[in-house]
Amino acid sequence: MANNAIITLENVSKVYDDETVLRDITIEIERGKFYTLLGPSGCGKTTILRLIAGFADATTGIIKINGQVVNDVPPNKRKVNTVFQDYALFPHLNVFDNIAFGLSIKKMPKDQIKIKVAEALKMVQLSGYENREISEMSGGQQQRVAIARALVNEPEVLLLDEPLSALDLKLRTDMQYELRELQQRLGITFIFVTHDQEEALAMSDWIFVMNKGEIIQSGTPVDIYDEPINRFVADFIGESNIVPGTMVADYKVNFVGKEFECADAGIKPGEQIEIVIRPEDLELTTVEKGKLVVNIDTQLFRGVHYEIIGYDKEGNEWMIHSTKKAEVGTDVGLSFEAQDIHVMRPGETEAEFDARLESYEG
Repeated sequence: MANNAIITLENVSKVYDDETVLRDITIEIERGKFYTLLGPSGCGKTTILRLIAGFADATTGIIKINGQVVNDVPPNKRKVNTVFQDYALFPHLNVFDNIAFGLSIKKMPKDQIKIKVAEALKMVQLSGYENREISEMSGGQQQRVAIARALVNEPEVLLLDEPLSALDLKLRTDMQYELRELQQRLGITFIFVTHDQEEALAMSDWIFVMNKGEIIQSGTPVDIYDEPINRFVADFIGESNIVPGTMVADYKVNFVGKEFECADAGIKPGEQIEIVIRPEDLELTTVEKGKLVVNIDTQLFRGVHYEIIGYDKEGNEWMIHSTKKAEVGTDVGLSFEAQDIHVMRPGETEAEFDARLESYEG
């Protein structure tokens, strides 16, 4: 375990009845960082939170907090707190009493409770709201109360189970900034669960992408976006153009019947691969100047760009994000750089993928 690791899961699996919801999960969580468990509904991300919090028991494997095995330690003895999706606030208690609830259970003196609640409210920018009823609070304010209630117990790790999902788009975006700023200011570890890839990319230091009870890929937001390991990650993290291809040689690939320079190596010549090019990396140009030629099928205005769909002569669909407008039914050229081409090997594990990158990057 690294010296700054606060939580580790070692070969953890979880089985409910005959259903395996987690398969051999091994992860390491460092102090003071913002982690996100990202994946579709039912992939096991909330189960990981429940195991860390002590609300569920691992079927196999070891869970450690600060290097100590906590598999048999009850939730109230772990230095973690959870903010739930529905906030789980008490409607019959005001803001002060909601935040103070855990401290009251611990029989903390009332004068100390008052000081700690005031500090927690200041952290979430709700000073002066002590006597407000929960029913009088907006969704964003209720979420801050839930966070303050968790922070008042001085956890080393804050677990957040899709806490923004009930908010409207504008408020959700605002709360992303607030949560990230709060985590950086407090310097404690956040583990955030979401199925929203934009949230994950915007807020995280490190992302674990999950599917069907397994961690498919982990890395920084930039790593995950620029270097997806397989089709699932490429499709789940943003928009992608994915077409079949063949490796010609190091730094050279063939797809749509042409050879192109690329930035990947370490794959055998002739090996079947998949090519990923992000829509924003495709530039509209003339047919004569284009590396590819597509016929424009549809075009939608998305506010900051046009989302354009075109098809090449082989029937491959291409999505383009451009500030330029195209004309439906016409042929256009598409230009891109070698570094915009990302190569994926079907069936490659994350360890194999990392080893291949290291072989030609370092």
